[in-house]
Amino acid sequence: ESIFTALQTATKTISSLVRRSCLTGITGLEGNINVQGEEQKKLDVITNDVLKNALEWSGHLATLASEEEDAPVMIDNRGNRVYSGDVLIEQSGDYVAVFDPLDGSSNIDASIPTGTVFGIFQNNEECVIADDDPDQILDEDEQRCLQNTLQPGNNLVAAGYCLYSSSTILMLTIGNGVQGYTLDDTIGEYRLTHRDVMIPNRGKIYSFNEANRWDWDQPLQDYITDIQQGRGSLKARYSSRYIGSMVADVHRTLLYGGIFGYPADKKNQNGKLRLLYEAAPMSFLVEQAGGLALTGRTRIMDILPASVHQRVPCMLGSRDDVEEMRRYYENSEDPELLARCEARRSGQLETAA
Repeated sequence: ESIFTALQTATKTISSLVRRSCLTGITGLEGNINVQGEEQKKLDVITNDVLKNALEWSGHLATLASEEEDAPVMIDNRGNRVYSGDVLIEQSGDYVAVFDPLDGSSNIDASIPTGTVFGIFQNNEECVIADDDPDQILDEDEQRCLQNTLQPGNNLVAAGYCLYSSSTILMLTIGNGVQGYTLDDTIGEYRLTHRDVMIPNRGKIYSFNEANRWDWDQPLQDYITDIQQGRGSLKARYSSRYIGSMVADVHRTLLYGGIFGYPADKKNQNGKLRLLYEAAPMSFLVEQAGGLALTGRTRIMDILPASVHQRVPCMLGSRDDVEEMRRYYENSEDPELLARCEARRSGQLETAA
């Protein structure tokens, strides 16, 4: 079974679980706290298990990493999880899967669109370890697991998302453009509905949580003010659209153009989105559709993760809109902002925090 067949099976199952969640009583909190310090929804746990179970038995994975897992999990070719101290029975698979099983799960009780984000790396045992805890002692299996997982977005070989909304739509790239598939419930299969997706070079929509506006970096405040008032390059007033579910907001941006952002602010100076399994896969897909994804100044795909759950600011969308936003950052002379940007680019997280 291929990784993509496993992803199809998992997302079909998750789509059914989401649609029936109010009827089956699987809404609400699970009662646990994940490694991010966030309260887990019941569906967070269930969908994480669905994806893991499907991918483990594909026979092609060496490592799994998820938002809901404290650390990456190694997989042998029989689908068995190999934790620290266990012995590998057979040679590991060729790929590493990273995923956020249910993005936007905090909205699930209100039936707001949610989604799954995933990325596939090639198994790379020669990649650099940039662990953010230099005092941590890792055994051989943990070292290998961490090496396989901590790769920059440039190393992705496939990425995508599945949107669970009025339709279930799977958007996928394998590094040669973006294709979109819609789940046909009458036959239980995905059908190609969005061929060779290209994001418009410009849009007239910005998608940010403006409740945090006055805590953003000053260049971003200035940029948003200008496009609101028609003082940007397009000389047109932009409209605001924000759902609060990354997959849904990115999907609209991909089809209609514009810019989506979850930026740094005074409280979260490295943003909230996780680099490895949210920002990097989405950046890969958007760039394959002709767009661009930045932290403000730095291309997200170039950043080497320092830890599995590292966070980064993320602004992505139409190339011309994102490039215009970057010019505001490049014109900034704020020494603190410049230091944080450089620290993030170079992986010195203790400076960027």
